[in-house]
Amino acid sequence: MTEILALDGLVKRFGSRTILDGISLNVSAGEIVCFVGPSGTGKSTLLRCINGLEDIQGGRISFEGQAVQGNPSAIRAVRKRVGMIFQHFNLYPHLTALQNVMLAPVVVHKEAKAEVEARARALFDKVRLAHRINAYPAEMSGGEQQRVAIARALCTNPHLLMFDEPTSALDPETVGDVLTVMRDLALEGRTMLVVTHEIRFAADVGTRMVFMDQCRIVEQGDPRAMVAGAQTERARKFLGTIHG
Repeated sequence: MTEILALDGLVKRFGSRTILDGISLNVSAGEIVCFVGPSGTGKSTLLRCINGLEDIQGGRISFEGQAVQGNPSAIRAVRKRVGMIFQHFNLYPHLTALQNVMLAPVVVHKEAKAEVEARARALFDKVRLAHRINAYPAEMSGGEQQRVAIARALCTNPHLLMFDEPTSALDPETVGDVLTVMRDLALEGRTMLVVTHEIRFAADVGTRMVFMDQCRIVEQGDPRAMVAGAQTERARKFLGTIHG
């Protein structure tokens, strides 16, 4: 399989505090890598480093064979090929759902408006929100807003999708709708990095689970095998608590 992402000895610090301590990880096209672990262990920061939203203090990041760190043009290129879905949606309140989805391709990437609109409308069908295409964020539930955010990320034709705890801010009733869309994307063969506490989703959909604790990768492997019986005591305890 084609390697899409390579992390080698990644180090991230905020002042004297170490957030990521020597993270190394390779991701191939089509993989769905689910990051799990206690809060504050660097999972979300890792995604932000990959996307160039945070600087790193050590190590290397390569995306599709190109070194990223310290190269502004490479970071811009990566952002065009990586779709990021955040915990809190980050939709523009003064724009409709359709306008939010079309904004980056039209304004940032200078694509033809008619082509982008046709693609965006098809994406609303994909995320099961065609009936809400003209709604404003304030008129939508959290789950609907998150599905708009997924459509927005898809509208740039990304090579990699990164989800940063996409269901943690949602009501329990709307979590299932978002997870259903993510399952559909997995079935399409999308390459996905997912920070999540939804262990059942990770076990059912993920191709690999990565357990992080104290700023490091403690264990990684087949998600179902890890849930059934992780190799390290720390991972067993955490997964038993969450899944049990």
